[in-house]
Amino acid sequence: MENHPAEVRGGNLMTTAMTPRERWLALLARKTPDRIPTDFQATNEVTARLRQELRCADDEALYRRLQIDARHIVDPVWNRPPDFPANADMWGVVCREVSYGSGTYLEPDYQPLANAESVADVHAHRWPSCKDFDYSVVTQALDQDDRFRPVHAGCYEPFLHYANMRGLETSLEDLALRPEIADTILGHIFEFHDEHHCRLFAAGRGRIDTTYVAEDLGSQTGPLMSLAMYRRFLLPNQIKMADLARAHGVHVMYHTDGAARMFLPDLIDHVGIEILNPIQWRCAGMERERLVADFGRHIIFHGSIDNQQTLPFGTVDDVVREVRESVEIYQGARWICAPCHNLQPVSPTANIVALYETIHEASRL
Repeated sequence: MENHPAEVRGGNLMTTAMTPRERWLALLARKTPDRIPTDFQATNEVTARLRQELRCADDEALYRRLQIDARHIVDPVWNRPPDFPANADMWGVVCREVSYGSGTYLEPDYQPLANAESVADVHAHRWPSCKDFDYSVVTQALDQDDRFRPVHAGCYEPFLHYANMRGLETSLEDLALRPEIADTILGHIFEFHDEHHCRLFAAGRGRIDTTYVAEDLGSQTGPLMSLAMYRRFLLPNQIKMADLARAHGVHVMYHTDGAARMFLPDLIDHVGIEILNPIQWRCAGMERERLVADFGRHIIFHGSIDNQQTLPFGTVDDVVREVRESVEIYQGARWICAPCHNLQPVSPTANIVALYETIHEASRL
């Protein structure tokens, strides 16, 4: 990072303390914050464990204990229609809990479009309606917000919903073999999100700072789809959603796991993303040095501290070394330090604490 902002008081040079929101907005405005901003991503089990072991009453106390510049996330409330299946989400997907030993995750168990064979079958599905949402809770929450933290609202990740509703393998096949079905499903998903985000941003009344335009485009070793497929099926509506956010003064974050380097020029030049998350740098083509050299002038990097090897299986010294290495790599670029995806229960508390203590120590140097 560049030198910290400072001001002169009584002839002495003193750093100016910023709030978490001011740090994020400084980076977005291409200014230098008082220290490297941080963020937090974790499973519910990890958050609960940290709160217990660090004796924090709630999430806010945890963030203050570790000096984390976490976002304040606001959402409207979905009022489930009386005749809607009790165990399904708003897309009609029914999930089951799967245990991985130290926690659970949700796996789709019923996918309502798995057997759709025609465009008519897709149209016949019960698609979610914005009429079932209460957006006033967003306005109410922000009326009470103290503007200490950046406010985040909304996420447009269409192929995730597509795959949950139809199955990942079938969904990928659709792109190549059944484009009319793919267009119809993605069209319904876009139409909902377009209206949903219009209402969401309007309810925010100019107080929402960031939103997600997202899609997992990479695996550990390469892209999940071709660039041509991405441009054909996903890029046009991602541009529209990003334009909608900007029209309301909302900054665009982009989430993609894995080896997604191939897509970054389109995401930067056409979608206009400002923040890229989560920087899984051990994936092919996502090396931090190359990303900074090629894209550091254009975007903010968010995440980057490895939670596939270093945080779960490394020592405290390994974590300290990686954080300090990242500080050097991102010097001169804009970076929000955070785990590269959700912290899992296999990551020891000592390693997580070391992450945040080291970045704050490095910021003071």
